[in-house]
Amino acid sequence: MTQEIARTEHSAPTRQFTVLLSPTRRGARLARLLATAQLGDWGLATEPAANIVAELAANAAVHGRVPGRDFRLGIAVHGGALLRIEVTDTLGDRLPPAPGAVEMPGEGAESGRGLLIVGALADRWGVEVGPAPRKSVWAELDLVR
Repeated sequence: MTQEIARTEHSAPTRQFTVLLSPTRRGARLARLLATAQLGDWGLATEPAANIVAELAANAAVHGRVPGRDFRLGIAVHGGALLRIEVTDTLGDRLPPAPGAVEMPGEGAESGRGLLIVGALADRWGVEVGPAPRKSVWAELDLVR
């Protein structure tokens, strides 16, 4: 099962970074720091990608947490024109709402805005399920406008 919006078909990445992190607030914070450092090393702007990483990693740590199982952060550049951010956790039976189905949380809610932020910053985003028990939430940014 795949939930997504107009996913871009792309070739093999020209640059790629992947790391496993603990499904904790500390792991989510480290994901943002590592992404910022890696994007800087590649000579790419770190915003808004760092904010997307922060939201997806926080979701993996809070909503996709399985004790003893890490989440994976992947960042890839495809042909110098596309940046893909992917966060994979091992709670594949708990899916976020599909793009376009994310609703604003009620007044006073302390959470529920992460995917709204991702949707506002990314050119595309979606969810891929599998292989079991995994799910990946991805976001893409067009580097060439």
